[in-house]
Amino acid sequence: MFSRHGPLHHFIRSPLAGAVFSCREFVQENAEEIQIFDTMQPAVPDRRTSPPRAVGAAYLRCKIQADSGASVLGDLRHSGCLKFLFPRGAADRLSAVLVNTSGGITGGDNLSITATVDPSSRLTMTTQAAERIYRASGCDAGKVSTVIDVGCGGRVDWLPQETILFDGAALDRRLRVNLDGTARCLLVETLVFGRTAMGERISGLTLSDRIEVWRDDAPLFIDRTRLSGDATTHLRRRAIGHDAVALASVLLVTPTGRGEAAAHLEQLRPDLPQKAGASLIRPDVLFLRLAAEDSYELRKTLLPLLAQLNDGPLPRTWMI
Repeated sequence: MFSRHGPLHHFIRSPLAGAVFSCREFVQENAEEIQIFDTMQPAVPDRRTSPPRAVGAAYLRCKIQADSGASVLGDLRHSGCLKFLFPRGAADRLSAVLVNTSGGITGGDNLSITATVDPSSRLTMTTQAAERIYRASGCDAGKVSTVIDVGCGGRVDWLPQETILFDGAALDRRLRVNLDGTARCLLVETLVFGRTAMGERISGLTLSDRIEVWRDDAPLFIDRTRLSGDATTHLRRRAIGHDAVALASVLLVTPTGRGEAAAHLEQLRPDLPQKAGASLIRPDVLFLRLAAEDSYELRKTLLPLLAQLNDGPLPRTWMI
């Protein structure tokens, strides 16, 4: 005879009377209790567990210090896997380094970054290292949302390092910058489709990348990139990547009527490689798109270009 805990011994000793009963006698005398006991079977545990997901939120506000006129930290909140670090930098701007302690992004992750630049202040935001987008285990894409508000006469420099996409990655990323009429911004977003030195091929990918810049509550610039399927094959096409593996988008917005964007275009255009283009979408909006066979070749063009548009050296994390 067996119980749910294993085989019963042939004889069972009663702890009260010390008598010894045979299994048959014990079962006959305790049939009702045994029946109740057998019906109280535990529920079968559900061993299907969801993989852990990274969730993070970070907010900061940059303001002008009253006595010195320097751009300093006004407010800071962060939770989950996102944190801000503040290395020493140029005195005319607040430098913030975004750190994702989860070590990368995969399907189902949800990251939110928000920043406010007070009037006349300047904020430079970058990342500690290149962000890695790993294979998504489910049907949900990793989501990254960034919203930056820039007040009158303020400036934001959004300068994250490369985003490296691995085979099977799924990413939904959105960047929105809301500018006052006299505010400025410099934005860069770089996508690397696999590591060339490792011989990686991106045969499966889901990517949605959207950049929006609004000025005085009106759309000024909207750029959306959507790519799915065999990214390596798509990028070989001349009209898409022409064998490029690394792509960068750079946007500079200056106040209307000052001619700064046009001046930068004249200086940059002679040094652009064959797989790069630059144009004035509007007199105060300069947009550049760069492509290269790997991230190293892309950086050779991108770093000096950003240094000129940034009016100074790039954040130190770019040099590590």
